[in-house]
Amino acid sequence: MTIEFIWQLPTSGDGRYAAPGITRRGERATGAPSPLQAGVSDPRGARPPFNYFDYLHQIARAADLSGFDGIQVRHDTQGDESWIVAGYLARSTRHLKLIAEFDAAWGSAVYAAKNAVSFQRFTGGRFAWQIGHGGDAAARRRQGDAAPDADILPRIDEFITVARGVQNTSPFSFKGKFFEVQDGGFKGPLANHPVNGIYLTGETPEALALSARQADVHVFDAAPLADLQPSIGSLQTQARQLGRIVAAGLRIDVLARETFDEALRDARRYRSGAGLPDELPSDGSAAAFWPGFAQAQTGSHGALVGSYAQVAAALEAYAQAGVSSFVLAAIPHFEEAYRVGEHVLPLVRASLTASALKAA
Repeated sequence: MTIEFIWQLPTSGDGRYAAPGITRRGERATGAPSPLQAGVSDPRGARPPFNYFDYLHQIARAADLSGFDGIQVRHDTQGDESWIVAGYLARSTRHLKLIAEFDAAWGSAVYAAKNAVSFQRFTGGRFAWQIGHGGDAAARRRQGDAAPDADILPRIDEFITVARGVQNTSPFSFKGKFFEVQDGGFKGPLANHPVNGIYLTGETPEALALSARQADVHVFDAAPLADLQPSIGSLQTQARQLGRIVAAGLRIDVLARETFDEALRDARRYRSGAGLPDELPSDGSAAAFWPGFAQAQTGSHGALVGSYAQVAAALEAYAQAGVSSFVLAAIPHFEEAYRVGEHVLPLVRASLTASALKAA
């Protein structure tokens, strides 16, 4: 089984060690205070000669150099546009898959497909989509999307059908509730390129059924392994019945240190600064799953907290249960990309390789 490790980029701002506040590292508004502590001057002056995109570039390079397989550019309504960020980073990375997250109201499926083909052409086929649901009805209305809840998954279904259709077929015609194409399809330099990968999310039976039909990867929210196994089984069973293979993914944060006690100390410092309960039931013999650890910042529903070996063992257990795509994050994203890439991922890969050889 091929395992991929994806590092998430924080498009609306990052944090600092054990500090829950969100900052846009590399830039600040005119008149904003220095991010350094009182009494420490900032040699960069009032307006540093660079911006937050430079910091995102640093994170992507760290992920590339430390052994990750890709980056996920998070969709955040208060952050920079994920497609723009992906394009900015494409030329500065050599190997990384670029997954741009956007929600169901992105717009024309044909225009999105054309953008995707262009991305595929200049990245050598490294581009992928993660299509979200856009939040609850109130959140969608704030973004100008008045679609009712019942239409979100059917609209994503049609969006993917049309996008794949115009990339694969010419002429292509389709008429649905949300999209209509008559004798479309790409020709010339836009024709016959690999279709970008599709990552979908959702925990409901309807979301799993949609992924079984349309997704390449279904990304589950962070949860204890025992809670995820039934959903993974359901997804894979439905996909097999349709003659498809859909990979199971997991979006989870990690806080890994040399020892469990060091990880627990930093976790509690972070939670205390955020005004959240810091109790973490664990005997220290295994990585602990901490629900909602940094969800307000990263969007993940939980985190694995432990030593390098403990976090690696927990990720391996998810992999042995069928998860083959991990979307990871930790705060601050730049420094932690090196830490996780250098100390955790090699342990997981080595153990999975050893298990595969033993099984063979």
